[in-house]
Amino acid sequence: MKPIKIIIINNGFRRLWTSRALLADQSENDSDKKTGPQQSIHEESDEEYEKNIETKILGASLKFVPDMGWSKQAISAGAESIGYPGVTHGLFPNGGAALVQHFYSMCNRELNQMLEKETLAIEADPSSPRKAPEVQIRDAVETRLRMVIPYKKTWPQALAIMTLPPNVPTALANLLTLVDDICYYAGDRSVDMNWYTRRIILATIYKATELYMLRDTSEDHKETWLFLDRRINDALQVYMVLSNSAKPSPDEALSRVTETATAVFVTARNILGLRWNR
Repeated sequence: MKPIKIIIINNGFRRLWTSRALLADQSENDSDKKTGPQQSIHEESDEEYEKNIETKILGASLKFVPDMGWSKQAISAGAESIGYPGVTHGLFPNGGAALVQHFYSMCNRELNQMLEKETLAIEADPSSPRKAPEVQIRDAVETRLRMVIPYKKTWPQALAIMTLPPNVPTALANLLTLVDDICYYAGDRSVDMNWYTRRIILATIYKATELYMLRDTSEDHKETWLFLDRRINDALQVYMVLSNSAKPSPDEALSRVTETATAVFVTARNILGLRWNR
């Protein structure tokens, strides 16, 4: 029964992780709706033109988010600021969710480009100092979270919007894409059961630190980065224990991973409740 059980578990992780392909799948589905080779170049250009307009409006809307929140009002203001009528917010039936998705994807792309640039620089000059993987991961998480700070006042609204049932798959895809990129550029490219567990644990660390940051009033969010250090160290200690001990059975391995992830979720719950520091 155990071999069957681990296959089921592994397949479950694979199904979970395939949600990160949601954004690409949405684009492919849109393409499938086209009529095929006979579709004119003019129609394709119209579609690209509309997409470019939407991107420009959403980008311009971000500067209104601190005052107007993640809302259709911010989108209307953004449209008007670049010369489009405010009623063009009708292009975004999902309203604030489209704005949150644009911001999240934009930040993920920016971080990805930064990590890729750092990796290429190291490959071009092997003698240059190289960070330890856990330091690379820690610094990448901080860099990504710092992108949220300008919108910190309204970020709880963004989180609430993305927890609505229709938006959960997109939110999950964005998060898993983020942690996958961070792990990949930190050198984690193995394909095994641990590939999934490391990313799930990093996702819980990211979300816990994000929640901590929302209530952190220390200078330059110093307490948040210390909190992040503790979470990374906790995960590293668990990894060291697993590496130095006898190879656990599938049940034991799953149990340890579950305990680690649960501990991070409990921390996040405490942040939202009465407890603040450990």
